[in-house]
Amino acid sequence: MNIAKYIDHTLLKSSATKKDIETLCKEAIAYNFYSVCVNSFYVPFVTQLLNTTAVKVCTTIGFPLGAVTTETKVFETNKAIEQGAEEIDMVLNVGMLRSGDFEYVYNDIKAVKSGMGDTTLKVILEISELTEQEIIKASELCIKAKADFIKTSTGFSTSGATLEAVKLMKETANGQAKVKASGGIRDLETTLAFIEAGADRIGSSSGVAIVKAYNTKA
Repeated sequence: MNIAKYIDHTLLKSSATKKDIETLCKEAIAYNFYSVCVNSFYVPFVTQLLNTTAVKVCTTIGFPLGAVTTETKVFETNKAIEQGAEEIDMVLNVGMLRSGDFEYVYNDIKAVKSGMGDTTLKVILEISELTEQEIIKASELCIKAKADFIKTSTGFSTSGATLEAVKLMKETANGQAKVKASGGIRDLETTLAFIEAGADRIGSSSGVAIVKAYNTKA
């Protein structure tokens, strides 16, 4: 297993400096992570740093609450792609999902996806705010809107990914979308457990420690 290729090497703290982001990119290149995931402000900077490498540029949209208008998400997405983003992690409108306005949630995701071309779309459900039935419904809406991935969490809510949610999302997706686990994944044992549960991608700010532990074990 090439565990580094499961990892989106992530830094989304609002206090992250240019030096912090530069370090993140250098680590991603050194350890050959799948992508670097940053807030959209840093997309041009990261694109420049990763320009001649195989590491992809990933950014968040409507982050961390998802409670902005669809038009705002579409604009932010298009701008990020224009500036070099290759993967988009958008936050689902949790409030509208919990209100039962499934048409809005579907159209919100669809509007972002429809203008992206081949760019990968991951939709963050924020599972800590949802019941099991709401996780299933959100996953179904993501699939219907042609999202490429269903993602567990922002990492900024009360809790992050759970094995139970990943298994549920994987089962609901039934091969029609992949699953990304993120939020609270900081060590090798946890990472391997999520991959075993069905995660196709791992979002973590501890990628270096995870890969080092894996290489030592190997």
